[in-house]
Amino acid sequence: MSKCPCGSKQNLESCCAPILAGKSAESAEQLMRARYTAFATGNVDFIIDSHHPSGRDELNREDISNWSKNSKWLGLEIKKAEDTRVDRAKVEFVCQYEDQDGVQNHHELSEFRQKENKWYFYDGKVVGEVHKRDEPKVGRNDPCPCGSGKKFKKCCGK
Repeated sequence: MSKCPCGSKQNLESCCAPILAGKSAESAEQLMRARYTAFATGNVDFIIDSHHPSGRDELNREDISNWSKNSKWLGLEIKKAEDTRVDRAKVEFVCQYEDQDGVQNHHELSEFRQKENKWYFYDGKVVGEVHKRDEPKVGRNDPCPCGSGKKFKKCCGK
């Protein structure tokens, strides 16, 4: 028996496999874990089927398949899972994967909704880190900080 890719420390057969096979997830977090496992195992049908029906037309099967199959999935960390209403929940997670550009961290706050007592992924927003500048922003018409005497837009800002 193999460990489940979702990071639950359970074996796949007792964790995500039943959900991937059609059993309804009992919570948004459980569906999130199953969706990660689907990405890790290349189960594109599950990824699409677990997306809320109202947004499925916007999905690109080829893009999902390429991301899933051309990445090495390294782990999932659930940061927070909370029910916001009886039929809605949010799950904040970070997943790590490796692609042709190296190791990537994907930090997302996902919204899940129930329809006919079944959980679906509804929408996700990437959680970005706030970067604070050490120096003031250089405007395009300001003198270039390299000391050339030219405007920034005509020098290093090209």
